[in-house]
Amino acid sequence: MKKVVLLGDSIRMNYCKYVKDRLAGVAEVYYPDDNCRFAQYLLRFAHDYKKKGGWPDDVDVVHWNAGLWDIMELYGDGPISTLEYYSSVIPRIDKRLRMLYPNAKIIFATTTAVREEEYTGNIVRRNSTIRQYNGVAIEALANTDTVINDLYSITESIPRDYCSDMTHFATEKGIALLGDKVISAICEQMDVTLDGTNDGKVEAENYSAEMIGY
Repeated sequence: MKKVVLLGDSIRMNYCKYVKDRLAGVAEVYYPDDNCRFAQYLLRFAHDYKKKGGWPDDVDVVHWNAGLWDIMELYGDGPISTLEYYSSVIPRIDKRLRMLYPNAKIIFATTTAVREEEYTGNIVRRNSTIRQYNGVAIEALANTDTVINDLYSITESIPRDYCSDMTHFATEKGIALLGDKVISAICEQMDVTLDGTNDGKVEAENYSAEMIGY
């Protein structure tokens, strides 16, 4: 059976169970019960997730994302991770994943769009910043064979009822939309065809609101 690892922030946490359920019988799907947060956090803990979970070396596909925490602005002083740092850490994560899973095909998912007009208080996220950071990530990975899964484009103009808040897509429609896009990218790299469609059952893992974050 094929083996897949999913890594990433709370957007990944929304769709990971859906992907695992849909790939049942085709691939074993592994993911941490942790929010991978910032790109730097993922770089730090990628090997710990593998060790703690007892994940195998012979993984076929790794699908990952990082960005929403990096582009977050607190108290109006700009993104938490500078553009220069983000552009440098993305290829380091890519290299680390290749070390941990030497036979895996790597898929990087772009950061999803937000409903920036709904942010209030001291936390702000901007789609213009997300587009900029997505651009430098894609550029940083251009000399690798990493596949880009563009999740930004399918969420940029998404209807409100697909969203559970200004950041997340923890609704049946949102989970299925993102999950199916992820599944399609994974199946293409595994060279497998998923028979049929989902059975109407769309579930997310039962993560706490604190773990999902803002």
